[in-house]
Amino acid sequence: MDYDVIIVGGGPAGLALARSLDDMGLETILVERQPHAALADPAYDGREIALTHGSRAILERLGAWRRIPEGRISPLKAARVRNGRSAFALDFEPGPAGEALGWLVPNHLIRRALFESVAGQPGLRLACGSSVVSAHTDRRFAEVALSTGERIRGRLLVAADSRFSPLREELGIAAEVNRLGRSMLVARVTHPKPHDQIATEWFGHGQTIALLPLNGGMSSVVLTLPEREIDRLAALCDTALAVELTRRSANVLGPMEMAGSRHVYPLVTTWAKHFGTRRAALIGDAAVGMHPVTAHGFNLGLSGQNLLAAEIGEAVRRGRDPGSDAVVRAYEEGHRAAARPLWLGTNFLVTLYTDERPIARAVRHAGLRLGARVPMFRSGVRSMLMAR
Repeated sequence: MDYDVIIVGGGPAGLALARSLDDMGLETILVERQPHAALADPAYDGREIALTHGSRAILERLGAWRRIPEGRISPLKAARVRNGRSAFALDFEPGPAGEALGWLVPNHLIRRALFESVAGQPGLRLACGSSVVSAHTDRRFAEVALSTGERIRGRLLVAADSRFSPLREELGIAAEVNRLGRSMLVARVTHPKPHDQIATEWFGHGQTIALLPLNGGMSSVVLTLPEREIDRLAALCDTALAVELTRRSANVLGPMEMAGSRHVYPLVTTWAKHFGTRRAALIGDAAVGMHPVTAHGFNLGLSGQNLLAAEIGEAVRRGRDPGSDAVVRAYEEGHRAAARPLWLGTNFLVTLYTDERPIARAVRHAGLRLGARVPMFRSGVRSMLMAR
């Protein structure tokens, strides 16, 4: 074999898995189509990742958390959900000790920290500027042909190459791909009123807007609308866009001013029919591409690679094949069991809270009020966010 593990995709899930395999005595290669410079210093992309306690623990264990500048980590002390024009809100507060629900961290800084954590790692080769031309697996090994002309073989092939994963298709694994016809506009703003480190998810009539509290009197605004409307707003000048975002957020933070570039992301969700096949596994968005409304996607990607690494590590400790059917099957069963409820629950919420029929508006408002009256519901959500 050329390698024990071949990882395709140098995003957070792929980099985290490469780091998780350190100290196992394995020969690993990470194949990434971007050049080395782009992987080492990713460009700012506007996205703020809401990390749970469990995800922070993983990043700490991988040596990535300490590489993120402390001033760029914004604590999330509480969360609030609003519906339509109602003044009522469902609040999720921190635990008894006042511990944060989670943390908001710029996506590009997490990627950079993970890359720095694998730089120079023994037994790991970074094949940047390469893409997969073809791949196949059989009983003995996985074989991949790269765009550079190189052919490599390994015991386990891991797809971590986005929710549109070409490798997933190459492996013959079907996926449910949902193009929702809506886009997110993401932008940082300053505002005169304090946010008190409280995140707000507001399901308005005809739109969804999230106000994510950042350090330094700033917030990240995430506005979701039909694609054409988002494209129109994205073309506005800074002054006009700030006025529009202030209006759409009902001036709850006061007059906004743009504090950086705006970014647009079409909304697409994916669910792979299988998370593994013979000598191959899917992680990150290649397995599950979540709707961002509940902020589970990134955290699910980290926990998924952590599970796969644990199964590989157990096989290595027992002197067994790290790419065996038993390893892939155990990972798939565990990750599907964790991901399926989140996938179904998130899709249900998105369907309900974007349905503008009067009956749907009434049902979702009643649902928020019911959630406020059931302490176990709020404590359950809080426990999920704060779980280690």
